Amino acid sequence: MKTLKNNDEKIKTAGIDALNKSLGPAKALRFLALLHREPTDYVKVSRKLYQHQTIDDIFKRAGKSRKNHPPHS
Repeated sequence: MKTLKNNDEKIKTAGIDALNKSLGPAKALRFLALLHREPTDYVKVSRKLYQHQTIDDIFKRAGKSRKNHPPHS
């Protein structure tokens, strides 16, 4: 369980870092605040993210990611 918590913390840190680099600190903070204020339709978000990809494309990318980032034990 501790490993999972450590991995979750790394994911959170990497996500916030990516937001800061992409949007800048002010817009990243605004984005995070929006997530807490308004309900999010994750099905709609997923459809938009994956709209031009096949299932095979998505699974290939996931497989590559898994090979590059093996789970920690």
